[in-house]
Formats: sequence, structure tokens, C-alpha cells
Amino acid sequence: MTTHPLLSALIPLVDDLSRDLPAQERYRRLLQALRELLPCDATALLRLDGEHLLPLAIDGLSPDTLGRRFRVAEHPRLAALLDSTQPTRFAADCPLPDPYDGLVLGHGAHLEVHDCLGCPLFLDGQAWGVLTLDALDPARFEGTDLDMLAGFASLAAATVKAAQRMEALARRAEDGELRAEAYREAASPADSRGMVGHSAAHRRLLKEIEVVGASELTVLVHGETGTGKELVARALHAASARAARPLVSLNCAALPDNLVESELFGHVRGAFSGAVADRRGKFALADGGTLFLDEVGELPLAAQAKLLRVLQGGQLQRVGAEQDVHVDVRVIAATNRDLAEEVRGGRFRADLYHRLGVYPLHVPPLRERGRDVLLLAGRFLEQNRARLGLRGLRLAPDAQAALLAHDWPGNVRELEHLIGRAALKALAGSAGRPRIVTLDAAHLELGTPAPAEAARPQVVAPATDGDLRSATERFQRDAIAAALARAEGNWAAAARELGLDRANLHRLAGRLGLR
Repeated sequence: MTTHPLLSALIPLVDDLSRDLPAQERYRRLLQALRELLPCDATALLRLDGEHLLPLAIDGLSPDTLGRRFRVAEHPRLAALLDSTQPTRFAADCPLPDPYDGLVLGHGAHLEVHDCLGCPLFLDGQAWGVLTLDALDPARFEGTDLDMLAGFASLAAATVKAAQRMEALARRAEDGELRAEAYREAASPADSRGMVGHSAAHRRLLKEIEVVGASELTVLVHGETGTGKELVARALHAASARAARPLVSLNCAALPDNLVESELFGHVRGAFSGAVADRRGKFALADGGTLFLDEVGELPLAAQAKLLRVLQGGQLQRVGAEQDVHVDVRVIAATNRDLAEEVRGGRFRADLYHRLGVYPLHVPPLRERGRDVLLLAGRFLEQNRARLGLRGLRLAPDAQAALLAHDWPGNVRELEHLIGRAALKALAGSAGRPRIVTLDAAHLELGTPAPAEAARPQVVAPATDGDLRSATERFQRDAIAAALARAEGNWAAAARELGLDRANLHRLAGRLGLR
């Protein structure tokens, strides 16, 4: 074969180096050129991140592939590509499992044997990632000139390196808006912390994390339950100058009222019954680093006053101690409550609210993130595939449509649990133990979404005797009382039925006069 096809594929890519393109578009063109050079059914570009390979771009594979993290030790074909310095073709009868089995688009059967070709990418002599090609025809790559693929891989590596250099130069520019945002997305360390997404809402969140993370401002992360506020806190800590220091987390809702101050500030021996030794609190443990206060809206008012003092001057007093202790801690708080409403209701201190909310950061709900749901599903599918010891775990087209149509009131946490349950149901319903398991819409049990907004039943607000708050409190009292009656007075069982943490239920019942 002459070099003309290779030159035809390389020339547009070289031309792209002078264009200001988003990373996804640049990588899409790279894979498109690769498929024109070597016709196949699917290609992928993956970047090495520690022990995992992360897909940066795909062509011909299921969309959820972008959300997966391929652990190299669990995928011998990918490991073989990384161990080699040249392109590798795996024979059709190769016994090694293929990471893309069942993920090639347009093929409904459980394909396990097909033609597979790949090569490593090196930057400055170090393995950076791999390019892979897959074909449904077992003989597709017979007679392929592997040197031609090696030449293409050299340009691909040069493209990535040029992109990284462009990013480095952009980061040094005074005008941060000139940075190539898509390049940051491809190389962002947030990927390794589990923050997955390409939607506009997710990109805005990452941008805000980058902006405020490097500061010392106190951040109030707010959003619905299950949106991943703790992941945001970790990303903020990692983006700060305190990244090498500890990140200490505390769930304020899980603390009994009589132990809140001890957990936050520590205590000295003999301070109260059971205090048999001195104990350092979370603030002392986080000294020099970051303290993450999850569900901060659940703190009792007495603890809020002492927390405010620490935030104002860095001075805290352990329970039972006479001397103050100084700490250097950055606080990140999170809540799914409307703290402004809590302040108006007298349940949260206004001065503490303003001190915590120096920089409010909103985490968007999953329903506002579009096709990110498929990327996140891919992440959870790969986790469950490894956990269940399967060769492949994939979504059928009707399952993908059901995920995209669902409203996700429980957000990412609901999706994670849903994928785990569906995987077990699909495996249990299979004859024998298949190597590849497909999840369809029936396994998800999400129901049939309404075809249009007009088809949804109208919700009529019930008549209320008084203002909305009073009506809401009456409804909460009735719901808690009914749940307790069904649970025969068992508060833990009632909390599970109501979908609440037991400590949250106790506090809510106390506010409503039920305890």
C-alpha cells in the first residue's frame, strides 16, 4: 500500500493544529480520520490516568463508554497495548476478553469475537494512552500495514502534545477567558475524583470550582440531595493550596445534639460523663487543611454560635477547657436546605449563614445535565461489571432512552443505586452465567414517561387553612405520625420509610412538637 492514504488522513489533522477547536471536536476529527484510513466499526482514544484508562473520545461505541474507567489490570488487551511500543493486532480467536464487547453500536447480539487493533501513544518517552480500533468482521484488519498505523499514532501523539502546550501557554496568559476550556476538560484532575460530565451545566460547575478553589474563601455548596456535593468539596480542596493537607469531613446530621460540640471542637478529660481522655475535634484534625461540614443546616443553634466564633477568628475552645486554641482551617459547607428560609424561620443564625455563604456554589440536579446521565451510567456500569465478575455490562437502546427520559428526583445517588439493582436483576434473570449482560428498560423499572408535557396530569394544590408554612408543617406532622404508627413506634423504621436520616427525623419531629 502506498503512503497516499496516510498523507490524506494526516493533512487535515495538521491543518487542525492551527485552529481553535474544543478538545472533543479535535479528538472527534482524529478518530474520524483514523476510521477513514483504516475502515472499522469503532475507534477510541483513551488517556492513562494512574491505574485506569479514561476514554476521551469514541466513534462507533455506546455513549456510556465515555463515562467508564477501564482498570488496566482488569483488561489484558489494554494492558498488552500499553506494554508494547508498536501497534498490536489481536487475532479473531484471541482468548483475551475485549473491553468493548457488547458496546459496539448497531450490533444487538452479544459479540465476543471480532477483529481488534490498537497502539500506544507516547509523550516525551512516557506512555500517555492508547488508540483502539474494533471491527465486527473478524478478518477486517488482515493485511493491514501496521507501520501506517504507527505513523498515524505519531501524529496523534503530536496533536495531544501540541494541545497540552497550547493549554500551558493559555494558563500563563493574563486573560483567563482565552484558555482553551475543552483542553482543560480533557486533562482536568477532576476526572479522577469521579466528576463526570460534558454538559454545559457541568462545565460551568467545573469552571466555578477552578475559580474559587484556589482562593481561601468559605464556600457554601448547595443543591438537591444526591447531586454529589461531597465530590465538589473534594474538588475544591484539591484545587486549593491546601491540597497536600488533610480534608476532614463531618456529617452534621448524623451527630446527636449532645455530642456536636465535642465532635467539632474536641473535649478534655472529665468534661462530661464518658470523657475518659482528651480528644481532638474535627477542627483540630483539619488544622492547615480543609473541613467539610455536610448538611450544615442540621446543626443546633448552640453549636452554630460557637462555629461562628471559629470562622470569625480561628479561635476555638474544647469542651471543658479554659484556654482557647487557634486553628487555620478553610471551611466548606454543604446543604440541601434553603438556609435563607431557615434563617427567616429562626432555625439558623443569620450571621452564620452570611459567614458560610461567602461564595455560594450551586450543584445542578441531574435532570438539568442532559446526556451526562449516560456518562454517569457508564461509570456505574463499569464498577458493577468488575464487582460482578462479568466480561461486559451494557445498556440496551430502550434502557438508554428510559434513563434520558427519567426526572431523577434522587439525582446521581439514585442513578448509582438503580444501575446496581438493575445489574443484579439482569444477572439473576439470565440463563446460566453469561459473559455479557444487557440491561433493558424492564430491568430499570422506571415506568413509561409521559410523551409530552401536555399529557402530564395537572397538579392541584390542596386547600390550606393559613399560610404555606403552616400547611407544610401540618403535612409533615401527619406523615411522621402515620409512619410511626405503621412502624409501631420504631423511629429507625419510620425514618427509612420516609427516606430520612434518623437524626434528621428526630430533629424535624422536635421542631414540629412531636417529641
